[in-house]
Amino acid sequence: MKVPKTQRIYCPYCKKHTGHEVEVTKKKSRGKMRQGERRFRSKLKGYGSFPRPKPDFEKATKKVDLRYKCKVCGKKHTKGQGFRVKKFEIVKV
Repeated sequence: MKVPKTQRIYCPYCKKHTGHEVEVTKKKSRGKMRQGERRFRSKLKGYGSFPRPKPDFEKATKKVDLRYKCKVCGKKHTKGQGFRVKKFEIVKV
């Protein structure tokens, strides 16, 4: 999938359509475990087998999360929750 480097979309801060630069965000590393991870680990303690059935397949691709930076106000925002795609490329138009 090819996406143009600059797009003209709605800015929620300026409250109008302006030019935006597109960038792909990288996943940040978490120092501490999340609440769900701690709960899951405590459930595994002292238990003979896996507490729930293992998934029988893995997802083929990771989600691509785009961040849009407004050229007028300079604020960044996202649209949606990302999407799955095998090939992703930002193209200069």
